[in-house]
Amino acid sequence: MIVDSFDTSKGLMQKNVVIVGAGLVGSMLACYLSKRGHKVSVYEKRPDMRVAGYLGGRSINLALSHRGWKALKKIGLEEAASLIAIPMKGRMIHNLNGTTDFIPYGKEDQAIYSISRGDLNRIMVEEADKLPQVDFYFNQRCQAIDFEKNYLTFNDSMEERFTRAQADVIFGADGAYSEVRYEMQKTPNFNISQQHEPYGYKELSIPAGLKGAHRLAENALHIWPRGSFMMIALPNLDGSFTVTLFAPFCGENSFEHLNTESEADAFFQKYFPDAVALMPAIKKDFFENPTSSLVTVKCYPWKFNNTCLIGDAAHAIVPFYGQGMNCGFEDVKELDEILEVAGDNWEQALQKFQQQRKPNADAIADLALYNYIEMRDLSGRDDFQLRLKIEKRIAAAFPDKFMTHYAMVTFSDLSYAEAMKKGEEQSKLLDRLMQLKDIAQNWNGAEVLKVAEEWLAAHEGNTHFI
Repeated sequence: MIVDSFDTSKGLMQKNVVIVGAGLVGSMLACYLSKRGHKVSVYEKRPDMRVAGYLGGRSINLALSHRGWKALKKIGLEEAASLIAIPMKGRMIHNLNGTTDFIPYGKEDQAIYSISRGDLNRIMVEEADKLPQVDFYFNQRCQAIDFEKNYLTFNDSMEERFTRAQADVIFGADGAYSEVRYEMQKTPNFNISQQHEPYGYKELSIPAGLKGAHRLAENALHIWPRGSFMMIALPNLDGSFTVTLFAPFCGENSFEHLNTESEADAFFQKYFPDAVALMPAIKKDFFENPTSSLVTVKCYPWKFNNTCLIGDAAHAIVPFYGQGMNCGFEDVKELDEILEVAGDNWEQALQKFQQQRKPNADAIADLALYNYIEMRDLSGRDDFQLRLKIEKRIAAAFPDKFMTHYAMVTFSDLSYAEAMKKGEEQSKLLDRLMQLKDIAQNWNGAEVLKVAEEWLAAHEGNTHFI
């Protein structure tokens, strides 16, 4: 039996915590809990990325935004992350006719940041490993959990043997295909919904130009919206772009019809001619890189006895709102805030954590699914771009009462659930404005603000953000 030791620096009982998963959320959680005085052991099925390099699953660049920055700042990693991040101030829409349209994400000083998943993960593992209360164990795949005795069994892939660990508290931070969650599925009354989307993705690349120059606008997320499919490109520090094609698995313009070089060449030349000119290795990338799937996972409860899921293990989402990592980081920050109040009462803290975060996790999962439709289809339409202009005009005119839906999710502390609710309410106003006579010509006129002001007055109790 494990006996608590008293942490005099915090005035709390030190806990022996096991975290399964040394990814972004797991390594951040290790930093937070160690700084609270707890002994943390992190078990990871992959090799040590500092030695073997990053061997992750999805390698799509991440979009770091407000919620993620706040969590990093609290453990002193904001500056280190900023050194490997590139600001993207808006979407650069690449139309089929070769023209482009830039759509800012928010105000002049607002941006999301392109950042390498592997580089950020390495920084966070290095930071956590500096802490005297944190130990990492790599090549350890979780095989079983005894939830009554808090025992975990791991398969050591390097030494081909089983190891066992015991903890006071266990966290499953091991991603969308969590082995901790799989073990929890065997417990009573555990509910799970796992939805594999009918579309997948393939990673491609645009190499750097001369002297490491970016060959597309550096401070933008590039999108080629084509209705039922799309391609995106995010900038890297070395001047290259990570390019990702998202398309259905089956049907028209799908992966099932791109089996030969001639089929792939015809497809890209037809739909992405401006990008193809910048991608000399497109055929090699397309046929050597895997076609990967996307999954949305919703489950509950996240907690069973002294074990709790967090991050993608609790709520895997598709990447189209750029909030997967940010949501996971916010999980950790909010858990820390709950522990600040709950103190030694971990039962109360974990219970409150799952109740507080579950509605927000469900909300951002639904928003992310909708944003794929927006990115691949709506963003390329004139009427949708007009709608965004009107929305931003209202936000500028009434900053204390109105915020764009994107800003609520990406640049604010408003909960995801509340952001979704407010976005649905405000959509009714935008629907009304889009029906005004000659709105395409008069969107910048006085009538738009007059209608908006009347609507905001009628909904005043639901529209304040400050």
